[in-house]
Amino acid sequence: MTEEIIIAGFGGQGVLSMGKILAYSGIMQEQEVSWMPSYGPEMRGGTANVTVILSDEKIASPVINNFDTCVILNQQSMDKFESAVKPGGYLLYDPNGITKHPTRTDIKIYSIEGAKAAAEMGNTKVFNMIILGAYLKMRPIVKMENVIAGLKKSLPERYHKLIPLNQEALEKGMDNLVEK
Repeated sequence: MTEEIIIAGFGGQGVLSMGKILAYSGIMQEQEVSWMPSYGPEMRGGTANVTVILSDEKIASPVINNFDTCVILNQQSMDKFESAVKPGGYLLYDPNGITKHPTRTDIKIYSIEGAKAAAEMGNTKVFNMIILGAYLKMRPIVKMENVIAGLKKSLPERYHKLIPLNQEALEKGMDNLVEK
């Protein structure tokens, strides 16, 4: 099994963190992992994306142009990456701020209103965990206990008290995934 993923959105949405947690989760499952972030000089507000590859076999190259799954969090990323999903692949997006929705018929399209769900939880910082939960419902490639272990690995220890909130956000994302 090999899963090639790109997560793309604005800086500050937790794009790179989602990728890092997925990568750590794969490591916990003894998979081969590649994590390759890409972002502009702006930290918050600029575009950012991360490519993650999880595989049971050696990964030949971390550089890929077509993906099994694209997670899209803004219109610029939709414009750039919708066409990069392999036929038969998956596209997950948050419709908040998306003006041109995906139109392909050769891929499976899902949405999650992550911004709305985070607002309902009273904490916009869990947005990325809601998105990650939706992704894991759509593509259960790593076990939840490994995601929690990956979260513990990626968060500084002083923030470990927030792990239950993050777990709740993961579950909310799983519960709110919508197939288009």
